[in-house]
Amino acid sequence: MQWLDVRSDTVTQPTPAMREAMFHAVVGDDVYGDDPTVSELETLAAAMLGKEAALFVPTGNFGNQLSLLTHCQRGDEVILGDDCHIVWHETGGAAVIAGVQLRTVASDRGVMDPAEIARRIRVGSDIHWPKTGLICVENAHSSGRVVPLAVMAETAAIARRHGVPVHLDGARVFNAAVHLGCDVKDITRHADTVMCCLSKGLASPVGSILAGSAGFIARARRNRKLMGGGMRQAGVIAAPGIVALREMTGRLAEDHANARALAERLAAIDGISLNLDDVHINMVWFALAPSIKVDGLMAALAAAGIKANPPEDGLMRIVTHWQVNAADVARIADVIAAYVTGGQ
Repeated sequence: MQWLDVRSDTVTQPTPAMREAMFHAVVGDDVYGDDPTVSELETLAAAMLGKEAALFVPTGNFGNQLSLLTHCQRGDEVILGDDCHIVWHETGGAAVIAGVQLRTVASDRGVMDPAEIARRIRVGSDIHWPKTGLICVENAHSSGRVVPLAVMAETAAIARRHGVPVHLDGARVFNAAVHLGCDVKDITRHADTVMCCLSKGLASPVGSILAGSAGFIARARRNRKLMGGGMRQAGVIAAPGIVALREMTGRLAEDHANARALAERLAAIDGISLNLDDVHINMVWFALAPSIKVDGLMAALAAAGIKANPPEDGLMRIVTHWQVNAADVARIADVIAAYVTGGQ
């Protein structure tokens, strides 16, 4: 059976062009700074993201935690959304690695009220207070929704007024740019640093980018080594990242269109609750009626050769990517509809 995997866009296989690039990659020892393929990737990424410099890192989680470590002093406070990836899905790394505390702001699927961010910034020098070391924003949010540029701009203005840097968890920032119909730099200019993943919708087999000023990246390079992220002949995994940035960023709209088509099919099924206004990128989130047996649905999907994750906190997620086409979307919708409307 050939499986159709929609658990995430992290499951993507490298494209034939990526495999070819890996085979022919010219390599060197990147810890010494002499891997030309890694250098090419970092230069390309910095230009595309509108930053002075960039650093190739193993994962998005690593990139975010490296940013916190490099921006902050131990004991600093980081302001961020209560539903963001750094809070929920990075294993409490902020406490272990950077030694910072997280001060959360109520978030509406990634959108934080700038006034609430401003209220949490520590103003003054009271010796009882931690220092506000960083503000983190996420776009696109892990809910699949995209934060408006106006909110990004207002947050950045508040941060700069108080001299606090902003880090953008942009794991899917290129998806966000497609949804907004803008250049990715129109998003990243509202942050001092940005992390973006090469290994999600862009389909590279491994790796992420951390970008920022030249001085910041020089410090981050040292901290990457401290964290165990110094890699040797890394050109073989950087090469598909170059393909990802040059080729795969231009086709993300296809994934968004497939997600929209799936969402429209699912929204028409009795027993499924889905808000089409929430489908911004390549993710479809929906709720099942209490009468629907989750184990049965998951078994029906598996029997049809479809890998999907069960609901979490009452919501189920299906993610499209370059290996999911329109026929696959129809197949997923047909299996779910058949089960929900009578196959239980």
